[in-house]
Amino acid sequence: MKRTGDLWSKITHWDNLLLSYRKARRGKRHRPDVAEFELSREAKLFELQQQLLNGTYVPGHYRLFTIYERKPRLIAAAPFADRVIHHALMNIVEPVLDRRFIFDIYACRKGKGVHAAVNRYQEFAKRYEYVLHVDISKYFPSIDHQILMRLLHERIKDGDTLNLIQTIIDASPGYPALRPVFPDDDLLTPLERPCGIPIGNLTSQCFANLYLDDIDHWLKEDIRILGYIRYVDDLYLLSSSRKELGCCLDKLQRRLADYRLVLHPAKIQLRRTTERVDVLGYKISRTRRWLRNDNGYKALRRFREFQRQYSQGFLDLADITPSIRSWEGHAIHAETSGLRDKLFYDLVFTRA
Repeated sequence: MKRTGDLWSKITHWDNLLLSYRKARRGKRHRPDVAEFELSREAKLFELQQQLLNGTYVPGHYRLFTIYERKPRLIAAAPFADRVIHHALMNIVEPVLDRRFIFDIYACRKGKGVHAAVNRYQEFAKRYEYVLHVDISKYFPSIDHQILMRLLHERIKDGDTLNLIQTIIDASPGYPALRPVFPDDDLLTPLERPCGIPIGNLTSQCFANLYLDDIDHWLKEDIRILGYIRYVDDLYLLSSSRKELGCCLDKLQRRLADYRLVLHPAKIQLRRTTERVDVLGYKISRTRRWLRNDNGYKALRRFREFQRQYSQGFLDLADITPSIRSWEGHAIHAETSGLRDKLFYDLVFTRA
């Protein structure tokens, strides 16, 4: 595998840092830490540049909070200055990593979001009779730092860039003891093999795609599962042979163990593609697409909360509109005209 070098000068270039600052502040200019940084933008960017060049950059402390989207997720938000560094790194490194990814990886890639993945699934569903859907248990908290750095060293030969990545990974907040136990583990394994990368980091999105890159190629090129889609840790394998997918499942579980990962046992599903299959927030057959029921209920509760907060003066329409348009943009890709009419008919905002 050819390794890429000569990245550090591009990462630390002033123009890249300025671009990264603009990307990091996008949609967040009203936040206090962003406003404070903006007051002395040039001086703070110069300070970050010098820290990188001198090797003295140290990440700040993460702000931890939990969000509830079907299940609780621990989110780690880095300080604004660190987010600028993350953008500066990814502006240069992500294209290097991305060009080796297979076509059908759909998370956090340009032009390859949820809707592109769903469209691709329906293409495969028309060709194949069965789909095996699996989900990796606690994926982000389970990513092993040693394995991740090995994968990065196999693709990048720039020492300064790798040192910066190592610094960012080492600064990841600790996760509770959720990791599975593998045959050779002992009591010291949790100390010797730190794991977990923060879900909220821009860098983590790219590293999550990278961590399973070898498995993606193995499934497509060695196991020959041609109908294959991955969205972060959701894997969809399609074939016209039920037996082939059953055999593939056993091989996949063994291969994932090499990366210290396990499948979520309650989320292994082998279905016919003619059935309604749960795919990234939709229920999908070969030719039709529906929104999941819980999505509509959640939208209704959220819209009513918007009405309440607007009525009391806590929110303005400018705060509410992007969220409503985002939901509509998701819902419009399914058979939801009746649902949208019902929700929006009662969606009136008035001040108390």
